[in-house]
Amino acid sequence: MEIYNKLFEHFGPRHWWPADTAFEMVMGAILTQNVSWRSAASAIENLKQDGILSLEGILSCDPVDLAVLVRPARYHNQKAKKLQSFCRVIAAEFGGDLEAFLSQEMGILRERLLDIYGIGPETADCIILYAAEKPIFVVDAYTRRIFSRLGYFPEKISYEETQHFFMSNLPRDVALYNEYHAQIDALGHHTCLKSKPRCGECPVVCRCSVQDQFTRQK
Repeated sequence: MEIYNKLFEHFGPRHWWPADTAFEMVMGAILTQNVSWRSAASAIENLKQDGILSLEGILSCDPVDLAVLVRPARYHNQKAKKLQSFCRVIAAEFGGDLEAFLSQEMGILRERLLDIYGIGPETADCIILYAAEKPIFVVDAYTRRIFSRLGYFPEKISYEETQHFFMSNLPRDVALYNEYHAQIDALGHHTCLKSKPRCGECPVVCRCSVQDQFTRQK
């Protein structure tokens, strides 16, 4: 919590996830896989401008045309398939009712998400936290990089072990998990860079176990 408080004081509220609806949030979570949010946001905007950012719109769109629209998010053929695979599950199993899908018990929801083509643990947990608003901690590469440098665990730690670490040491709170993940991503994106971290700008540098290493490299 000390680290969270320092990050929040430094970056302020991040207002994450930037989406108008739960459906838009889910589509964004799939589109942002392995790319920056800026790229995913461009693809989302294309879907909006074409008038198909809806369950019915995604399902009725020709896969080739859909791939063209989501091209800014890269891997566009695979991502078009992923978007439609998710939408088919909601249409076939929940009568098109996304809210009913998201209202399932968290463990059941996560298991079903992981069974959908193209959805792994990080994407599933983003959907659970930000769209379903259930308390699960989202882990990404920034999380492992930052907290390994802070000395909490090795960078090669598994997703499940990292998630367990946070959920065992923090209150089960949706708002906290939401903001903490956003704060970690802000630090990883702007300051705690992979090869040339800006240690002099880091609000938690006093806790860092490797800052001297990067200073010497300069």
